[in-house]
This record gives sequence, structure tokens and C-alpha cells, in this order.
Amino acid sequence: MAQELLSLGLDVLTTGNHVWDKREIYDYLPRQPRLLRPANYGDSVPGMGLYLGKARNGAPYAVFNLQGRVHLPPIECPFRKANEILAQLPSEVKVRFLDFHAEATSEKVAMGWHLDGRATAVIGTHTHIPTADARLLPGGTAYLTDCGMTGPYDSVIGVEKKTVIQRFFTQLPARFEASKGMVELHAVIVTLEESTGRATAIHPYSIIAQ
Repeated sequence: MAQELLSLGLDVLTTGNHVWDKREIYDYLPRQPRLLRPANYGDSVPGMGLYLGKARNGAPYAVFNLQGRVHLPPIECPFRKANEILAQLPSEVKVRFLDFHAEATSEKVAMGWHLDGRATAVIGTHTHIPTADARLLPGGTAYLTDCGMTGPYDSVIGVEKKTVIQRFFTQLPARFEASKGMVELHAVIVTLEESTGRATAIHPYSIIAQ
């Protein structure tokens, strides 16, 4: 899947807690620097959490991936790891994009404020449902708590509705199957100043496909 997406022209792929679900990815991660896993899992696991690249116009950029700890595995502190990553970036890399994969909205909002003025964008993922709080923070950081998912929205966060509803009724385990039918792509577009890395606009974006 990663190879297919990268072949379509995507520059970098970020992940989250489910990156470890298929063991086949373990050997692939060290060989594909454009597929990131959360950086705060530490150096003892495969892959990297930071990618340094150049945009099509030659501008240098950094993309890094962090995972929250509220209602998720107790890994390294994402706030300290963010500080560490930003401190090691070359001074010429002004464009800095963070995918913060976290459950709690409070943790995501706190990360936005923590990095305001130091990151171009802090975009939350993980909860599948897009939020309505896209904004520019005072220091020039574009922020959104959750940009939503790409998948079937005629579902319960991507899963067949009947299965999930039955699980809520019974509390028994069930095999989750992806829902079928209409799909939506949810994203966010950030406009920025190359020379400073400051964001100048943020716009949620979606495509609905029958």
C-alpha cells in the first residue's frame, strides 16, 4: 500500500499506533524513509519519525510524526520529543509539518500551543472524524485537531455499522470489516511563507466519491 501511494506522487506518509498491526511492515520501514512511524516510540523499533526533503520548487522541509499518550500506549513524551526534533533541524529548514496522532483533543490542542511559532503546521489525526477548529495560531502555526479520514463515511469510523452497533449492545468482541460504498477523502491545505515557515492560511478540504 505504501509503495502504491508513493508511486502516485505523495511525498511522505505518516502513520500512528496501527502501523505495527502487520508484521510485514517491520522490515520495510527501515528501507523506506518516506514512510514514517511516530518518532516517540524511540530508537529501539524499526523506522524513523522524521523526514527531511525538498519540495518541487527546491524549498527544504521537514515532516515529523508523533503519537499522543492519553488512552494510547505509554511511550516517550511527545512534547519532549518535539523539542528534541526541532532542536536538531538544520537552520535552513523553515517548513516544519507535524502529524500528531492522538486520541485526546486536549493533548492535541496543547501540542498546537506548545509548537506555535516553531512549526508551520500541527495537524491531528487518529479519531477519523474531521473537526471544525482549523485556525492560525498567533505565532504563525496552522492548527487542526483532526483532519478526518479517507474511507467510507457511511460507517462507524470506517467499519460496518451493524457490527459496531452490536458490539456496543453486547460488549462482546467482533471482527471488524471495512464498510463498503461511498468514500470520502478529508484533508487540509496549508499556505505558507517559504522564507519564514509561517503559515498564512489553512483550509479543510474534502472529496466525496460515489
